Amino acid sequence: MFASVFSAAISGMEVHLIKVEADVSDGLPSFTMVGLPSLQVKEAQDRVRTALKNNGIALPPKRITVNLAPADIRKEGAGFDLPLAAAVLAAAGVLAAEQLGNVMMAGEIGLNGEIHAVSGILPMIIRAREEKCRFCVVPYDNLKEAHLIPDMKVIGVSNLQEMIRYVSVPDSYKKPVETGKKFSQENPADFCEIHGQESLKRAVEIAVSGFHNLLMIGPPGAGKTMIARRIPGIMPELTVEEGLELTKIYSIAGLLPAEDPLIRIRPFRSPHHTCSAQALAGGGRNPRPGEITLAHRGVLFLDEMPEFSRRSLEILRQPLEDKVIHISRVYGTYDFPAHFMLCAAMNPCPCGYYPDMNRCRCTPAQVGQYLGKLSQPLLDRLDLCADVSPVDFNGMSNGKIGENTKQVRMRVEAAQQIQRERFKDEKIQFNGEMSGKQVENFCHLDDSAGRLLKMAFQHMPFSARAYHRILKVARTIADMDASETINKEHLGEALSYRSFDKKYWN
Repeated sequence: MFASVFSAAISGMEVHLIKVEADVSDGLPSFTMVGLPSLQVKEAQDRVRTALKNNGIALPPKRITVNLAPADIRKEGAGFDLPLAAAVLAAAGVLAAEQLGNVMMAGEIGLNGEIHAVSGILPMIIRAREEKCRFCVVPYDNLKEAHLIPDMKVIGVSNLQEMIRYVSVPDSYKKPVETGKKFSQENPADFCEIHGQESLKRAVEIAVSGFHNLLMIGPPGAGKTMIARRIPGIMPELTVEEGLELTKIYSIAGLLPAEDPLIRIRPFRSPHHTCSAQALAGGGRNPRPGEITLAHRGVLFLDEMPEFSRRSLEILRQPLEDKVIHISRVYGTYDFPAHFMLCAAMNPCPCGYYPDMNRCRCTPAQVGQYLGKLSQPLLDRLDLCADVSPVDFNGMSNGKIGENTKQVRMRVEAAQQIQRERFKDEKIQFNGEMSGKQVENFCHLDDSAGRLLKMAFQHMPFSARAYHRILKVARTIADMDASETINKEHLGEALSYRSFDKKYWN
């Protein structure tokens, strides 16, 4: 007897609907699985057979063949346990085969028949809705995540007996009542806690307003990490579409909290400098999102940037330009979104106190070797560099309270609204995303700014990429002043954030 049910396979960010076909026929007792299953999927037959036995269901001593179609897509993960069990039960006559028609299932089965949560449920449900499946059966622990898609019927099951009961009579399932819980959108770290550092705060506000990449250079303890951790708080709140997009990424990565699966605040990822290139970019035999993708729509903070391996840093070059990262494997090429704001911090030398010769104990060769860990192509992709000086005693003890996060965010939102209006007919949202052609169209300089730019290039030769990034930053500064044209003051401030090329990497 033949029966089938749908499941799903995740390849990168794509979800493929998989038809799990089972056939029980006369012959020597065997259990064969075909259709390019991974070793983990092949192990499902032992889990399913034992779980059924422990629930009082004995499979007939016949030949059982399971096919996972299409066969050209590699199947990974334990999520095929539940559909495999359902298809085999229907083929054996325990369930009616027509009851599984156009139904999608996913879940891991324990040896006692309990159904355990799996990663990637949200994108699976979205795919099932696109394919117009009748309903989905998922682990009960994944139910909150599945219910983020409101117009799809989802049944949550805790064990095999519940699956059999609800698949046989779907109308008998009652959706559990969810208790309301209010989640704060506020970042607990506030800008007003930072003493002094007004120039650094200004650079951060510019960077966030235009979604520019930022590098902070300064001695240890000057406040670089402290201010970086407050950046998500001044970024505008996620839209519904952005929240679902991020939730989908974190679902595939298996990082969603069960109690509140919807991502509500912008991510802040701060990998340690020992992070491997693969962990940063994503990968594996069946690629999963890395730190670059987990920072999508948020901030990727690289503290002690020169301490990262050269290979890890160079991986950033392509996604910083394309806002997507491509990973090639034998079975195909996978694209992961990577639209993040890079915020990096570093000391100017190994000891951290260069160019203060009274405190710095590094030789010129050591300083050069340390700074040389950052290549010029990577530096060209950084829009702003802020010199960070330590706060003196008066700045720490004067008791003055600066602007709070909400006040700064209001200005950021106003500047970004100007950009959204400007780019409403383009495929971008922020100044930091402009192409060379768009820079020419939208970055108009007045006469004094044009003369200043020409003079700057005569004294400090910049690459073409650096030229465009200077104009992008100047455009953002002008937007913060609600100015249609970039004037001398706007351009002068933008140029000041490129002085690191000459000061440190001359």
